[in-house]
Amino acid sequence: MIELADAEASEAFGRTLAVQLRPGDAVALFGALGAGKTTLARGILRGLGYRGDVASPTFPIVQTYDPPDTRISLWHADLYRIADLSELDELGLDDARDHAVLLIEWPERLPVLWPDALRLMLAVDGAGRALTAQVPPAWGERWPPR
Repeated sequence: MIELADAEASEAFGRTLAVQLRPGDAVALFGALGAGKTTLARGILRGLGYRGDVASPTFPIVQTYDPPDTRISLWHADLYRIADLSELDELGLDDARDHAVLLIEWPERLPVLWPDALRLMLAVDGAGRALTAQVPPAWGERWPPR
């Protein structure tokens, strides 16, 4: 378990994780409403060089970020509002992995999560957050991020 004392610590962890990301990676962010998934996503995007506003893509469902605004392309998806599995096909998430990182909030809405996805679980822990991870072999020496 990694203890993240506050929002700044969550963003700092995200910036550190961003250094390890490469096209084709999938990062699944699990946690209840308010657990800090978007805060962690903001840190990842900052670590990739993005300087604009970062909000959860709850209504557009997918927000894309591309160079030159970021070091590599990243698709930030929030699947909270997915009501029907047929909607997932329209998003093109599998195709995006050919050239981008997928950062997925509410991945439990997927019928199957890619076996090589990094699974990060966030939980409220007092004023901070507790982060636990399921790290697939594809992440090899990239975990824990340094």
